[in-house]
Amino acid sequence: MIVKRYPENPLVKPSYVKPSLENYEVICAFNAGVIECGDEILMLMRVAERPVNHKTDLVLVPIIDFTEGSAKQKILSFSSTAEGINLDDPRIVEFPGKVYLTSISHLRIARSKDGVHFSVDDTPALSPDQEYEAYGIEDPRITKIDDTYYVVYKGVAPTGITQCLASTTDFVHWQKHGVILAPENMDGLLFPSKVRGKYAMIHRPYPKFIGTPNMWMAYSDDIIHWGEHKFMLACAEGTWEGGRLGGGAVPFLTDRGWVEIYHAATPGDRYCLGALLLDKDYPEKVLAKSPAPILQPEAPYEVHGFKDNVVFTCGAIVRGDTLTIYYGAADESMCAADFSLHEILDSLVPI
Repeated sequence: MIVKRYPENPLVKPSYVKPSLENYEVICAFNAGVIECGDEILMLMRVAERPVNHKTDLVLVPIIDFTEGSAKQKILSFSSTAEGINLDDPRIVEFPGKVYLTSISHLRIARSKDGVHFSVDDTPALSPDQEYEAYGIEDPRITKIDDTYYVVYKGVAPTGITQCLASTTDFVHWQKHGVILAPENMDGLLFPSKVRGKYAMIHRPYPKFIGTPNMWMAYSDDIIHWGEHKFMLACAEGTWEGGRLGGGAVPFLTDRGWVEIYHAATPGDRYCLGALLLDKDYPEKVLAKSPAPILQPEAPYEVHGFKDNVVFTCGAIVRGDTLTIYYGAADESMCAADFSLHEILDSLVPI
């Protein structure tokens, strides 16, 4: 399969993004939901920022604090040699029974006329301001249904990781609808049309006792309340999708069925992308899938970064036979690659 990475990659780097707060620095601009809107392609990026820290013996943790009754930015400070502290993962500060994030994320729009050269808005589109977002908001997927754009995103808080919903008609005025899937759940994305008269969503619960992080389907009458959960696809031990897998880009319909570009990771956190073919009327039925990744970390900006060996998508654009996958590279920047849709479909193996 031919993968045409854009020679301009990375399309957006952290250095292109203005911090939203004084004395903060942007360290990652990645995992963007993507959609065509008018004559533009919009990326709703996850922007991770942290307080500037000049003291190597201190670890600073930004959070949203609600102890005074309203949302206020607060910085926690820990000694880098504190008892029980674990700093092995650059994304987290871990103590026994307690986990913090090393940055806090909001969602920011980047705009492009050609899908290659993007300008980044100076201010956030969506910021964490609810208790279920106390550690930030992450990994949005954008779905247009009728005249409304719905965004499913990850809310991170001490109480767990939830799937949350926001909507807009103009990408200026937003309404948050709250938590739609309880902890721990990730990788939620809405289908762009109803299935058998109901809204449909792929999601990824994370079992702690029995089971692995697999893909599931849910249905709803109103986009807010979800049920009829159906198992979709499981991890495959010993393979490129042995650690976890989940939805990536919003599915799109072809004459063969729904196509879903998904991500999977090894237990060692090497993230790759694959493709699924789903039944048109019962999309929890996976008809065929990639036998091997269609995109895997190979380019330097995918292999090395904030978190090495990661390609992760939250959005794609289909134009004729060209499928453009926009993806986060090494949890740090935004990139893109073109594929032939027919080549992808022909590569899938029935299951």
